[in-house]
Amino acid sequence: MGANSSRVRRIGDQIQRDLAKIIQQEVKDPRVGMVTLNDVKVSSDLSYADIYFTCMAFGRQDAVQERSEQEKILNNAAGFMRSKLAKGLNMRVIPLLRFHYDKVIDTGSELSALIDRAIDEDKLHQGNTDDSEG
Repeated sequence: MGANSSRVRRIGDQIQRDLAKIIQQEVKDPRVGMVTLNDVKVSSDLSYADIYFTCMAFGRQDAVQERSEQEKILNNAAGFMRSKLAKGLNMRVIPLLRFHYDKVIDTGSELSALIDRAIDEDKLHQGNTDDSEG
């Protein structure tokens, strides 16, 4: 069982490397933009691969809409990318590709902002108690 999971992990890593090249060099849709593949999770039966990505939103107000659009574009191009993968991978079965926006970075940024705000409020609170003691 352990050998199979390491094989699946190696396949996922190879898919991630190959897809990054395919997206950069072969996908001609200008709406794809700058996409970073963060993780690829391949099912144990190799039937599908979930690809988690992030993209540069350049601080726009419509970043959520843009991410959704990126996800649709990548999923629409999944068949093309799968056929390109098949040429490079020496496997009988090429997993179906499913792209998902990776929210981990956004969540991390939100948590970092909350921590910074809590520290600032704590400093402000400590400053007020120091003033009232003297």
